[in-house]
Amino acid sequence: MDVTAAVRAAKTGDEHAFRVIYRALQPQLLSYVRTFVGAMDAEDVASETWLQIARDLRSFSGGEDSLRGWAARIARNRALDHLRAANRRPVAGAGVEELLEMPAGVDTAEEAVAAVGTGRALAAIATLPQDQAEAVLLRVVMGLDSKTAAKVLGKRAGATRMATSRGLRRLAELLESDGGRTGVTLSVSRTLEDMR
Repeated sequence: MDVTAAVRAAKTGDEHAFRVIYRALQPQLLSYVRTFVGAMDAEDVASETWLQIARDLRSFSGGEDSLRGWAARIARNRALDHLRAANRRPVAGAGVEELLEMPAGVDTAEEAVAAVGTGRALAAIATLPQDQAEAVLLRVVMGLDSKTAAKVLGKRAGATRMATSRGLRRLAELLESDGGRTGVTLSVSRTLEDMR
């Protein structure tokens, strides 16, 4: 089932269709949100995003591209709400005992290699100016076109294209200077070429 058909079916309460939507969008949403709130809070913010998506899906109209933009806008708003709330409350550190009781994550070589590449890219994106970082995330990670990304950011499509281009160029420079032509760097370079 494609995502557009899944949206129509999910509006009628089809749980399988909602799972199709979730599987199609969750990885990108999680990466997008992680750049706002960090890895520790990303799952919580993504969960809040999905609660709102589930609640408001019946009023949504459009296909897969519109859904990605709509979901990204919700995720951005939830992330900004989370950051505002975090700034209002004092930070309490966890004790060592609590950390020792936490379950260990999956530790496979394949996931480690993927995490290093993704982690390096996300860390590099986080060093970009905010407008460039968000534009890159929306265009490359979420797969939005410039018009939809611009709508999420509240900017013109041309400004979003320019911010994406500048961000990707800077990202390629950062990744190259940090370790040569890695797979992540090559991917960024290819994305730059595709956008021209």
